[in-house]
Amino acid sequence: MSGLLRFKQTVKDAVSRLPGGEWLVKQRFAKFGAVGFSGTLVNLAVLYIAQEFVYPGIDSGGLRFNLSLATAIFFATLHNFIWNRAWTWGDRKALISKSIAVQFMQYCAACWLAIALQFVFTNFLKRYMYYLLANFLAIGITAVMNYLINHAWTFKARK
Repeated sequence: MSGLLRFKQTVKDAVSRLPGGEWLVKQRFAKFGAVGFSGTLVNLAVLYIAQEFVYPGIDSGGLRFNLSLATAIFFATLHNFIWNRAWTWGDRKALISKSIAVQFMQYCAACWLAIALQFVFTNFLKRYMYYLLANFLAIGITAVMNYLINHAWTFKARK
């Protein structure tokens, strides 16, 4: 078994030990991961399009890149929110009492918290291992945390 497969299995095993974790791994968490992966593709595509075609008239390379990156992050976050709301937690839409705008702001807050923690974890772990492995592990840790926050807060069904 490759290192990536072992890591994925370790994450699945850890999540499975949580209350309701077995069901989580089989369904919702897998959907969350698929949406995240597709969001990464959206991010890359929008970054390229914005950099090459939307903002080519901006002379400052740094400004052009940062505008392109911000545009890519926005569209990827919006894409992920829409798909997570419709597919990952689609069964809860009728049970959620808050507005879609409030949900989107909560989703963005959870994502930004995960990004900040990924930064912290990567910098901590790189002291003990190769920086790419440290980042990979930090992504895995924060993906689970991001999922749990969105599951319990953003897409929480009312009683």
